[in-house]
Amino acid sequence: MKGLAFLLVLLLIWAAGLGAFGARVANSTPAADPPAADGVVALTGASSLRIEMAVQLLEQGQGKRLLVSGVNPDVTRPELQAVAHDFGRAFNCCVDLGFRAANTQGNARETANWVAYHHYRSVIVVTSDYHIPRAMLELHAAMPGVKLYPYPVVTATLDARRWWSTTEGARRMTVEYCKFLVILGREGIVRLGGKRETLTAPADNALNPANAQ
Repeated sequence: MKGLAFLLVLLLIWAAGLGAFGARVANSTPAADPPAADGVVALTGASSLRIEMAVQLLEQGQGKRLLVSGVNPDVTRPELQAVAHDFGRAFNCCVDLGFRAANTQGNARETANWVAYHHYRSVIVVTSDYHIPRAMLELHAAMPGVKLYPYPVVTATLDARRWWSTTEGARRMTVEYCKFLVILGREGIVRLGGKRETLTAPADNALNPANAQ
């Protein structure tokens, strides 16, 4: 009976955390205007809206350069420009494409290398509202000395205020919450006893737009 009671308590704590996580996502948009930073990074996803919002920030002078992280290796610069509709002049001069990231941890590493290469100290992070909490954890872990400003973008296919009312909404929020807990646990273990790898600027100019596809 004690074991069952313990499991029920854990379940209640988990459920309360899920509710708080959902409320955090729901209250994160519309995003407040971030302060100006050295750079802007957009983490790619199913929608081009993240990229469009990131480019708007760049064109408004909120950052010096933009990194689009996690671009499909088969996508070329002209194709990406067409998907995002109108990059304006900023696309040719100030947008770098990262093709190496396959997940959020990869996004963090790719961003950290880009930040180190340009010697940036502050970055605006643009990604979906439900993805922002986990993305911020991963990015903070990859570059703890860099100031990060979250810029969550509304997910059109997710009603963040009533995520529990549909099967897809409940699935997406629950899966994202569980992923968030895994990263939170990993970072707790690292803080207790391990040394984290320090990322330095890459030897080559891999993220220079001149070398992108």
